[in-house]
Amino acid sequence: MNRDNVLFLVIGLLAGFLAGYLAQEAIAPLQPARLAAPAGGFHGVGEAGAAPAGDANAAASAEIERLRQALEADPNDAGALVALANLNFDIQRWDRARELYERYLELRPEDADAQTDLGICLRAAGDFPGALERFARAQELAPDHWQSLYNEVVVRAFDLGDLASAMPVLERLERLAPGNPDVARLATEVRSRQGTG
Repeated sequence: MNRDNVLFLVIGLLAGFLAGYLAQEAIAPLQPARLAAPAGGFHGVGEAGAAPAGDANAAASAEIERLRQALEADPNDAGALVALANLNFDIQRWDRARELYERYLELRPEDADAQTDLGICLRAAGDFPGALERFARAQELAPDHWQSLYNEVVVRAFDLGDLASAMPVLERLERLAPGNPDVARLATEVRSRQGTG
């Protein structure tokens, strides 16, 4: 194989990758909405349910296109980065959301919400230690950030099966968010697994 063949092979692979990426970006808003996770536990969504079709998909598609254009004009547009990350998060495109949150956090590392959302993306990828690091960072930035504590409990108790390390975090979460029904449901589930519910 000579150098020209290798060059054409590399160009073909890059063109294929680019075409696949653009197709994925174009199709994303047409996919059905995800069922919401427990309220407040993941990106502040409420009760489970599907989004209305048609107009919502068209609006999401238009918004994604607007955000893409904003990022083409200014790749460091923090508002466009986080908005596009949030849209990808909401449709569970974890890899794309992760990439966008990472770019956003390079510009705005003090955003506890984005740190938590990135942690959820890492959890979805099975990177539980990475998720816990992001939740800890969010708590350093905002000690009253109950969503990061909530997600830390989920990872420790359910993903890692480490109820002993989840309990102190759960107790702190209950003190921080008393009366929160999502926290109460989480506490009930964790304690039932521990056998003290």
